[in-house]
Amino acid sequence: MNEIYESYLFEKHILVHRTVSGEKDSPFETVFALANLFGIRILSGHALAEEHMIRLASAELGQDVPEPFYRGFPESVRKLSPNKLLFDQLFHYTVTYGFGDFSKPGHSLYEGDFEKDFERTAFKEKTEVREFRIVTEEEALHLLGEMVDGLLAGTRPLSDRQYELVKSFLLETDHPISFIASKNTAVRLLLDTRSLRFADTLYLSDVIRLTDRMNYQIYGRTDLRKLNLRNQDRKLIAQVIDHLLEAGRCDLRTCYEKKKLWNGLLHHLHYKPKTPEGRAFTDAMRGKGNESVYSEFERAMEDRSVSEAARILRESKGSGAVLRNLNYLISRCESEAGIQEVLSCIDSKNTIVLLQLLFQYGNYKGAGEKRTFCFTKYEKMKIYTETEQEAAVRKSVLSGETVHFLEEEIRSRLERLLKNRLGKVYIAPEMWRYALPIQETASQGGFGVLTRGTRIPIPVGKKLRAFTYWEKVDDIDLSVFGIDSKGCETEFSWRTMAGKQSKAITYSGDETSGYNGGSEYFDIDFKEFFTSYPDVRYLVFCNNVFSGLNFSQCVCRAGFMLRDTKDSGRIYEPKTVQSAYTVNCESTFAYLFGIDLETNEMVWLNMSRNGVIAVAGDTGMKFLTDYFHLPEVLKVGEFFRLMATELVEDPAEADVVVTDQPIEVPEGVEVIREYDFERMLALMN
Repeated sequence: MNEIYESYLFEKHILVHRTVSGEKDSPFETVFALANLFGIRILSGHALAEEHMIRLASAELGQDVPEPFYRGFPESVRKLSPNKLLFDQLFHYTVTYGFGDFSKPGHSLYEGDFEKDFERTAFKEKTEVREFRIVTEEEALHLLGEMVDGLLAGTRPLSDRQYELVKSFLLETDHPISFIASKNTAVRLLLDTRSLRFADTLYLSDVIRLTDRMNYQIYGRTDLRKLNLRNQDRKLIAQVIDHLLEAGRCDLRTCYEKKKLWNGLLHHLHYKPKTPEGRAFTDAMRGKGNESVYSEFERAMEDRSVSEAARILRESKGSGAVLRNLNYLISRCESEAGIQEVLSCIDSKNTIVLLQLLFQYGNYKGAGEKRTFCFTKYEKMKIYTETEQEAAVRKSVLSGETVHFLEEEIRSRLERLLKNRLGKVYIAPEMWRYALPIQETASQGGFGVLTRGTRIPIPVGKKLRAFTYWEKVDDIDLSVFGIDSKGCETEFSWRTMAGKQSKAITYSGDETSGYNGGSEYFDIDFKEFFTSYPDVRYLVFCNNVFSGLNFSQCVCRAGFMLRDTKDSGRIYEPKTVQSAYTVNCESTFAYLFGIDLETNEMVWLNMSRNGVIAVAGDTGMKFLTDYFHLPEVLKVGEFFRLMATELVEDPAEADVVVTDQPIEVPEGVEVIREYDFERMLALMN
């Protein structure tokens, strides 16, 4: 069984019995070890338990995690004076960076005899039981096939984790492909496999997208005007062009929009058309004329023919183009009837489009408010915030009344579209705190990962212990940033913690020589923190590689535990881990998660940021607070309520049960969990 499959299924609380494992059968011992070490209870398939499942759980949840700089953390840190903490850090820096000694992890000079002074008590905290089931390989492959179908049905780009699953599964099995809804996914598969079957859902204009991806992924370049492709790559692009022309998938007017790029690409390929259709296309791209849809669109806008402009976009480029220009169009409408005409040009049968609109207008920034744009490209997020001058001169501004009207209209369309899809549905109360998975492209994957914006209550009497641990790189930094209601930030990091260590927030120390294994932690005691920092509303946890490598070039995991405020056991206790995921993005910086101190909830962020950022404090964080309110627009519970023919209070009466709680249901009833992103994506299409 492919390791990618086993790891992915582990996230879904599923273990796989290998048909030929070569291991001695020891189901009872394995089941006992899983329960004792990781708090995993096997619900079904006990007789299929195998020893390799212990190793898998250890890899996913962490077992032999490296010790931090302060091995007596958190107690020992609070006993040291600011001067000793600062000297520890300076001395360690002198050794590692001054003398270049990265040979072994450094530790505090002031903790004394670690083994003697900081002997830990036995672990005795109460933890939640994780319920898993064990399936055969045949059952696992069937489940994976359903997940892959759900991911391919989604129009949104996939995260790296999801994409690797899809690619591996399609290459290693004879799983049929009915349709690939996302052009981003189709282009990635086409480039990685060099198989033209993945071009069947593309159009000729998408060749520019393919070339852009190739230029970045293979050559590390982002400027399509300066191509220098190898012969084998030029041949692939030429084959794709011929294939699409032969299939009649030539959207000429859309190609006109990037005529200069097409001209340069055709010249670089030394492309020679083989058919009359190909000659017509190349002549159009190399000629002087330009029949771009947007030229006609702008002429209509200048004539104040807004509905005609929207119609031109819809008929020539589809409703997605209308969506991208929606604010521009609606800001020029003079009545609600005009707005209705524009909205009629949007595909009301596309759930994702309607959901995107709902989120857009649920977080709309009005006149004079600075907008932050988050662009995702190459599975990384790029962020731009308007200047005050740009916000002041923005022309496509909608009034509060118009935004409210749009929200109501879009929600009404969404209700009509989703109505009566699922029959009788039971929705657990907890499912109203989860966000929908519609913008997870730049996310990392692993156990316990939830959709961006999801809120998880933190039990009273528990503190949060954030962690990161790594290998194959010297210095990774974990940091925390407090944000108040005005957007002002308070930094808690290796640069500031010498004077801020307390019971409210405790840092395990800056490990700068962790190539063979390093770790860092932050403890947050919510009651104490709220008292010490009453103005801070949100906390944001970040991870960055100070050494300058991308996360993809090392081995790094991050996540959080919920621990008793009175510690017992080791610093890292797998039973208390709520989430542990791999940080492997092609960048040096990742946002992990946040805390809403007013509601005492953990909020999922999980985003990789574009650019080489070595110090977390050099970036602004205020824009992240928008993600703290994503579930307020449309929650998972509301999504399933809209699809229900009838809501029932008894799971035994339901056709579909939506819950994050342990539950037994009659045979034939579908259970959808908070981590079943693939099923949710499939239902959105």
